[in-house]
Amino acid sequence: MTTATLTSKGQITIPAAVRSGLGVETGDRVEFIEVSTGRYELVAATLPVTALKGLISKPAQPVSVEAMNAAIRVHAGKAFQS
Repeated sequence: MTTATLTSKGQITIPAAVRSGLGVETGDRVEFIEVSTGRYELVAATLPVTALKGLISKPAQPVSVEAMNAAIRVHAGKAFQS
């Protein structure tokens, strides 16, 4: 088990083995995610630009503004019917 000590300023140094495992370096951001009461996960919050590849895909066909407006009307109408 790897440990770290909390300073009086509320800071910790993340051990080298943990930084390596997370793939984080100086200047990178990390997130603390609460998974249950009193239990957190440390997750790397930065990704390389290459990780974004394919995140947004192009539609099979371009969609017209009229078609978008029609879809909005249909879905908005359903939301107000509930």
